Amino acid sequence: MNLHQFRFVREAVRQNFNLTEAAKALFTSQPGVSKAIIELEEELGVDIFARHGKRIRNLTEPGRIIFESVERILMEVESLKRIGKDYAAQDQGSLTIATTHTQARYSLPHAVAEFKRRYPKVRLSILQGSPTQIAEMVLHDQADLAIATEAIAGYKDLVSLPCYQWQHVAVVPPDHPLLQLPSVGIEDLAKYPLITYDPQFAGRAKIDQAFALRHVEPDIVLEAIDADVIKTYVELGLGVGILAGVAFDPERDRNLRAIQVGHLFGTNVTRVALKQGAYLRGYVFTMVELLSPILTRKLVEQALRGEHESYEL
Repeated sequence: MNLHQFRFVREAVRQNFNLTEAAKALFTSQPGVSKAIIELEEELGVDIFARHGKRIRNLTEPGRIIFESVERILMEVESLKRIGKDYAAQDQGSLTIATTHTQARYSLPHAVAEFKRRYPKVRLSILQGSPTQIAEMVLHDQADLAIATEAIAGYKDLVSLPCYQWQHVAVVPPDHPLLQLPSVGIEDLAKYPLITYDPQFAGRAKIDQAFALRHVEPDIVLEAIDADVIKTYVELGLGVGILAGVAFDPERDRNLRAIQVGHLFGTNVTRVALKQGAYLRGYVFTMVELLSPILTRKLVEQALRGEHESYEL
C-alpha cells in the first residue's frame, strides 16, 4: 500500500464518491484512481467501498474504519512536511485564513498589518465564505484557521477557541424617529422595515430568536452577508439596519447613526478554529495571538491536545 492509494480513497469520499471528480481534483485519470483503490482493497482483504455496478456508492462498515485511519495517516504525513519546512525557514511560508466578510473587513486588518510587519516573507491569503464553508476549508486543509461567529464551534474535528465578544447595533439615518427613544425595544424595531444579515451570518440566529420570544414578526426586507451592503441600503432609506457593532465606525459612517441593541439580541462570540491534531508553524500561533491576546501559544497547544474544555470568555 502507498500514500497515493490513501489520497485516492480520501478524495473519493470528499467528492461524494464520484471518482471522475476525485481524479480531476488530484490531476490524474479516473481509471488510475479506480485501479489504485481496488489494489488497496485486495491487499487489505476487505471492500472499502460499497458498489452498484461499477460505481461506488458509500463506505462499507470496515471501509469507515479504514477511512478514519487513512485520514490520520495523511494528516501525520502533512504534519511531517510542515515540520521540515518550519525548521528550514522559520519566517517564510504561507498562511491561509478562511473567514466571513465581516471579519475580513472589520476585525482582521489590524492583526494582518502587524503580522505582515513581523513576517514580511510569509505569503498571506484570506478566503471568504459562509461559516460552514470556511469550517470545511480548514477540515480539508485548504486553510490554516477559520474565524467566524457561527457554526465553527460545532465540528468535532475542529478546535474552536473564543476571540472576542461583540453586540449588535441598529443603524439609521440621522433624522430617524428611533433616535428619539430613551431605549429601543423589539416592538419599536418591528414598526420599520429591517435590513440585516443572511441567516448563516453574524449572529442572525439571535436576532430571529429575540423576535420569536416576543411573538413579534419582523419585516425583514433585505438580507445580506456584507455589513457594507446593509449600511448602503439604510442610507437609501429602505429600512433600519441591524449589524455587528464592530462594523460601524462613526467617522467612516457619517451619514448614519448607531443605536445599541445588545440588550435585545445578547452577546456574540467570534471564534477561531484550527484542525484537531494539525501541526502549526510558529507564525500561525502568532496570528492567533494577534487576533486575541488571551490565546497564547501555550493555551492553543493545550487545546490542540484536547485540553480545551473550559476555554471561554
